Amino acid sequence: MAQCEGGAGSWQAALARRLTAVFREAFGSEPRELQFVLAPYRLCPLGAHVDHQLGLATGMALDRGVLLAFAPNEAKRVRVRSLDFPGLVEFPLDAVPAGTAGDWGNYVRGATMALTEHYELLTGMDAVIGGSVPIGGLSSSAAVGCAYLLALEKVNALDVDAFANISLDQRIENGYLGLQNGILDQSMILLAKRSHLAFLDCQARTVESIPPAASLPNVDLLIVHSGVTQALTGTDYNQRVAQCGEAAKRLLQLAGEPAPQRARLRGVPREVYLRHRDKLPLELRKRAVHFFSECERVTAGVAAWRRGDLEAFGHLVRDSGRSSLENYECGSPELTSLYTILCQCEGVLGARFSGAGFRGSCIGFSDPSRREQIRETLAAQYRAAHPNAATRMEVHFCASAGGARFVHLVG
Repeated sequence: MAQCEGGAGSWQAALARRLTAVFREAFGSEPRELQFVLAPYRLCPLGAHVDHQLGLATGMALDRGVLLAFAPNEAKRVRVRSLDFPGLVEFPLDAVPAGTAGDWGNYVRGATMALTEHYELLTGMDAVIGGSVPIGGLSSSAAVGCAYLLALEKVNALDVDAFANISLDQRIENGYLGLQNGILDQSMILLAKRSHLAFLDCQARTVESIPPAASLPNVDLLIVHSGVTQALTGTDYNQRVAQCGEAAKRLLQLAGEPAPQRARLRGVPREVYLRHRDKLPLELRKRAVHFFSECERVTAGVAAWRRGDLEAFGHLVRDSGRSSLENYECGSPELTSLYTILCQCEGVLGARFSGAGFRGSCIGFSDPSRREQIRETLAAQYRAAHPNAATRMEVHFCASAGGARFVHLVG
């Protein structure tokens, strides 16, 4: 895998200096116990929109992400500032406020709430958070949530394993924020290994790390931000989750089988899906088609990765993007244009939407020798299609990295 332009270490060191300076200014003291936790952004080549249905998915962590500088607060309060958003978030450990729509402080409040449901927190935290690059659609929200969890656990000397933190971060999203997502994002952020493809079974809650085959070519992990941002809770994300659940319920009922209160498509036998899918309303049938075909693509993609066939893997990624458009029916005009451009761009080996697919980025694999050509093609064609969004478009050539971890940095 090729290294990200600029190198991971350089952005971490520069960001650590900024975080430390803001920490001194915000909290008025020399941070003698200042520590840093890095939570990477994640990329999901195959397995789009199926984790909330307990499907199969693949992923990697990127060598870009969120960096949190933190120190203990013995007054049992949490105080956080952000490099990207105004204001100070502050509250006592024993009285976590309710969430506020659109408030960046929701994630640290949600992390504190999730932990206090299972552990006794005796020490608060002062912290400053910032991201390496403002690229959406790579689960920066889950990275933020994981960073807060790890930092709060550290100052309270809690020994919490990765799988427990996966559940805690899901609790932030589902219970505090009301976003009905699954475990894909936090699983990749917490468990990914450098240069490996993580294969996630969301029902079994297992992650297999698959090393690159010797024949796998040197590639960039390509991230293209559309310039369009929107919180998932303001999109049709939860509606799609509900539609998938309704499709599962009706398929089981058509087969004369009992449907649980919260039906998931993973709980529908394949033969039941094949026998009864055409009886579903069109909208629900499309959601089911996407789920079952995407899980098939994941299985085929894992096999292609094992044998080092990135061309076949890339074709599957493109097919995933097409199904996201046609069957899951997500996307925006900007993302659709980016997907189309990337699929036709020389040097790009597969592309699709990233994240929930309603805003944010397109991702893919690309030839490092074609970086400038890819930039030029995107600049010209995206500008012609979406001149306003094109002024905010960002192109990043990244590498894979390990999962969330504490890092030693000098601020």
